[in-house]
Amino acid sequence: MILILNGPNLNMLGKREPQVYGNTTLEDLEALCEDWAGDLGSSATCRQSNFEGQLLEWIQNASEEGFTGIVINPGALTHYSYALRDAISSQTLPVIEVHISNVDAREAFRHVSVTAPVCKGKISGLGVLGYKLALEYFLGGE
Repeated sequence: MILILNGPNLNMLGKREPQVYGNTTLEDLEALCEDWAGDLGSSATCRQSNFEGQLLEWIQNASEEGFTGIVINPGALTHYSYALRDAISSQTLPVIEVHISNVDAREAFRHVSVTAPVCKGKISGLGVLGYKLALEYFLGGE
């Protein structure tokens, strides 16, 4: 069972900068992730928050809730949230960071991720397909 976390502003998918993030809504993305996990013989629980503290609590409690891995798109928190970094690094579960856009091809401030160094891996720039690839890594799909 995989926990999928989406951070600030990802509730605006499909509305905010579709030229950067595409037209897929958060609801569409969550349905896709649930379907992909099901196709791989497991399940995904999707959560989104605009509040850093809520994301921290979900990460801290993931093991106790029975999750086996975390996929996270931290949004802008990627670039400055040491609290989020510390929560990820203290979690015993593997975490994969996902970004819909290619953050390395965007503004300079987006090139630095304080969270990626404590994640198992990072997928960036492949649109919502990045979530599927993260699920396949966790659930053994090819």
